[in-house]
Amino acid sequence: MEERKHILKILQNTKSALKNKDHTKIKNLSNQIVHTASIHQDPDVISLAVIIYALSKIIERQNYQEEENWNIFYKGYTKNIDDMIRSLKKDNLKRFHQEIKENRQLIQRLSGNLKTYIQDVFKDAKINKASRIYEHGISMEKTAKILGVSLWELSEYTGKTGIHNVNLAVTIPIKKRIKFAEEIFK
Repeated sequence: MEERKHILKILQNTKSALKNKDHTKIKNLSNQIVHTASIHQDPDVISLAVIIYALSKIIERQNYQEEENWNIFYKGYTKNIDDMIRSLKKDNLKRFHQEIKENRQLIQRLSGNLKTYIQDVFKDAKINKASRIYEHGISMEKTAKILGVSLWELSEYTGKTGIHNVNLAVTIPIKKRIKFAEEIFK
């Protein structure tokens, strides 16, 4: 399964970028998963894109690290990523899907300001990833439903970013499309 190998590679690269606190690389890795998520529309893969994007934002905002329970949360989060990697290496997709659910539970176990901050980051991450999936051609309604955001939130965000202004009637010339298709199947 190519999708599993791709996700495994992204998770491994995320772990490496996490060690270097490279939030930009982590954000870019999240965008790579969005492409896969748009094709397969697997809710767990979409959740993984949100998890990785949220991680980039959490690392970027260093003030979170001063909050009570930060170390416990951070260790749990990194262990969760390690467990996802281990599950994929063993081709244990059932366990991988369970690890994604456990990631959500990490946030529920938090308390105080850190819980509020992290919940806000995840909400914003969902809207951001929803807009990226919508950008890949999935309907706004379906995208909002998959990610659990309102149509209003998604349309407001895409309105600010200009994603909805893309002219879908403009096509790439046939020669460029053929060349692109050939590149994909090399």
